[in-house]
Amino acid sequence: MRVHRNAKTTPRGRVLLVERVMAGGWTMKQAATACGISVRTGYKWLARFRAEGAAGLGDRPSVPHRCPHRTRARLEQWIVGLRARRLSSPVIAYRTGIPRATVGNVLRRHGLGRLPPREPPGPVRRYERARPGELVHIDTKALGRIAGVGHRIHGDRRTRVRGIGWEHVHVCIDDASRLAYVETRATNQQHDAIGFLERALAWFAARGVRVESVMSDNGSAYQARAFTAACVRLGLRHLRTRPYTPRTNGKAERFIQTLLREWAYARAYATSARRRRALQPWLRYYNHRRPHTALRGRAPITRLQEVAA
Repeated sequence: MRVHRNAKTTPRGRVLLVERVMAGGWTMKQAATACGISVRTGYKWLARFRAEGAAGLGDRPSVPHRCPHRTRARLEQWIVGLRARRLSSPVIAYRTGIPRATVGNVLRRHGLGRLPPREPPGPVRRYERARPGELVHIDTKALGRIAGVGHRIHGDRRTRVRGIGWEHVHVCIDDASRLAYVETRATNQQHDAIGFLERALAWFAARGVRVESVMSDNGSAYQARAFTAACVRLGLRHLRTRPYTPRTNGKAERFIQTLLREWAYARAYATSARRRRALQPWLRYYNHRRPHTALRGRAPITRLQEVAA
């Protein structure tokens, strides 16, 4: 229940008023003064209690008892029936001759303001590979270059610097351990994607992880023949997500959210170079000390050591 912010009493306060008058020996003037209401209002609540009991002390809806101009039930059923055929509000208004605003009000009243999807969303399928290196996820995220403190900090979008360009964060995260490798590159094109993949594999190999498969989205860099050839040369099985289904690569997507929140947008960087310098210290913290919810509060390097043992 939502009580008006200027309300003098609540249902519990009205019960107290009635109890004081009927059983406590208080006069109505005394009880009303204690509650901060008028004597007339106090008698109103007392009369409601005598007529309806404790239920009469609750707040009543502001809807009128009668609404002569409300759309008739037969017309509402007609509108709801047409909505079940997935017709839009303007089309329903045109077919029925009812004003569009009225159609919209009826649909919202019946919880049909938005068309539901034709098919309900499928069940959430979570998976985790058994050993490190069995599958790694890769993805990219574009970040605007920095020429000064931006609107995310000072809030004034009129002073934005335009045309300064972009730099691209390439991420690679192991499915089993959540161990992550990240670089910032000038582009997200195939030559940078291939170079990043090679360095990521070498980084994982230095930690005893041999990568077998890599999963990416359907970006142009990952669909390029050169990238496919690089995967063959490196002995990798390349998996791509279903079109328009980013959740398939959800571990990389979720890691990028953490990366943006805790590194890219965590402070006001004066330049892009300062932001890049802050990446590796944060990445060491993420891999070695930061507790990971999916790993039951352990850091990725701890999970890697447990699985390797």
